[in-house]
Amino acid sequence: MSEQVAPPSAPYPGQPEPAAPVEPKKSRGRKVLGILGIILAVLVVGGLKAGLKLYQNRDDTVQAKVGDCLAQLPEVTGDKQEDADDAKVVKCTSTDAVYTVVGRVNDQTAAQTKTGDACTRYFKEGDDGYVFSGPQRNGDKFYLLCLTKKA
Repeated sequence: MSEQVAPPSAPYPGQPEPAAPVEPKKSRGRKVLGILGIILAVLVVGGLKAGLKLYQNRDDTVQAKVGDCLAQLPEVTGDKQEDADDAKVVKCTSTDAVYTVVGRVNDQTAAQTKTGDACTRYFKEGDDGYVFSGPQRNGDKFYLLCLTKKA
């Protein structure tokens, strides 16, 4: 009858000890690429959010309400009109704040926008009143912002 004998746990004399299993080292390059990938993903998501906001709010004044302030606009006198594509709402405590929104009128036609008559009720006697208009997002109607110079 033959017996099976387990191999000796210790090496034979003069034989080198078996090497401990080596765990694979993570490549430093792979770690750096992982970090760069995360940073890139954050930048892409942030860029998409910023782009979406710019697309939605191309006209910064479309959301302006009574009590908000606007930065400097082109100076006009009388019935003249001038484009103000870079108009922006700013904090009223900002040094850029020049005008205060004292009234807002929605759903105006192009003809009503040119006269600005809808704002007269918001101006007090002696006020220098200004009318800012822009297209509403929902069609061919316009909004008017009735403005006074900030004191």
